[in-house]
Amino acid sequence: MIGKVSARLKAGVAVVAILSQLTAGPAAAFCGFYVAKADSKLFNKSSKVVLTRDGDQTAITMASDYEGDPKEFAVVIPVPTFIERRQIGVVDAKTIDHLDAYTAPRLVEYHDPDPCRPIPVYPMMAMSPGARVDRASALAASAKGVTVEASYDVAEYDVSILSAKESNGLVDWLTDNGYRIPTGAAAVLGSYIRQNMRFFVAKVNLERMKLMGSGYLRPLQVRYETAKFMLPLRLGTVNAKGPQDLIVYALTRKGRVEATNYRTVKLPTGMDVPLYVKAEFGKFYQAMFDRAVERENMQAVFVEYAWDMGWCDPCASEPLSNKELVELGARWIGNDGAVPFRGRGTPAFVTRLHVRYDATSFPEDIAFQETGDRGNFQGRYVLRHPWQGNASCPAGEAYRAGLPVRFIKEAANLMELTGWTRHEVETRMENAGQSLKSR
Repeated sequence: MIGKVSARLKAGVAVVAILSQLTAGPAAAFCGFYVAKADSKLFNKSSKVVLTRDGDQTAITMASDYEGDPKEFAVVIPVPTFIERRQIGVVDAKTIDHLDAYTAPRLVEYHDPDPCRPIPVYPMMAMSPGARVDRASALAASAKGVTVEASYDVAEYDVSILSAKESNGLVDWLTDNGYRIPTGAAAVLGSYIRQNMRFFVAKVNLERMKLMGSGYLRPLQVRYETAKFMLPLRLGTVNAKGPQDLIVYALTRKGRVEATNYRTVKLPTGMDVPLYVKAEFGKFYQAMFDRAVERENMQAVFVEYAWDMGWCDPCASEPLSNKELVELGARWIGNDGAVPFRGRGTPAFVTRLHVRYDATSFPEDIAFQETGDRGNFQGRYVLRHPWQGNASCPAGEAYRAGLPVRFIKEAANLMELTGWTRHEVETRMENAGQSLKSR
């Protein structure tokens, strides 16, 4: 149904301005059984962007989650160069959903073995990701200092490439052409004009959307070459009501991506938490992220995941196929549709970055760099179920006696991560059968 689109693009999308309204047990560090994930849907004012980079080749894919009348949908993206039709496309929303699921912070669980029949612990060989092979008609018109350098039909979108001499003229042109510009946009647009950037403007073509029978807006992708590895963030703050969340999935050949003009911080990970968290992992993760943002005064870029795309452990979703990776801009990979063999690696590395921002905390666009660091990292939180069977042996008695100490540590971890009160945490643990009292 055209009048009601299931996906909505919120006011805070980062690269766009919306012109409308205890101690660990013997298990290996990344093993376990995945039981829950914290995907992007947890955050109400969130946007998703896939940023693919290979040398100077860049692809930005913007996940659209717009709700409302599609005729109100429009975006403006600053781009560093003229964009041809072949550099623009649409992407299947399911591909971005797959990447979101694959990289989502996760909850894993273990079950303690029988303490009277201990399992021997052998040194574990590091799992090698294997060999990594390095493999990625213009209409001109002038109005108020604005030049429409090209206009394209792209699936359900009408796309224009604009250049401008001054911001007020650009605002006037957009307003005259039916775009509603939020107050404050002119100053931000002016900063991009001074950098000689062009503007990628897209709005929905209702007739084509109807002919295609699509009930939602597909993600838009634009590809270009630039020495600047950055994400234009500031336009998304102009008409935002409060802080927003942005999740960036950075795909590169070599390794982890980090910000160069803001602190890049890895989220706390690998900590044991009480068993009751399993039933409310989303609430836990939101509280943990809120606390991390507060500690950094909302001025940091957080790493939630960094991994070779060929494998995962534990897997919140299967690795993406080569076809999906190429669709997202990793064109250096062979487009054979195969899923990379786990353990052998693939010439693509993903970094999931999470930013909460507003115009004050992030006054500059985010600049990035690709590092050579291919170390694995994931936001991962651990449940350890006590042994429930018979344990009538000296080792079993010692095991039972030590459980309250372990539970106290889990409670302390949870309070530290979330800021939840001792009374709340300990009461919930007692109700879930995790007594903190010595027996």
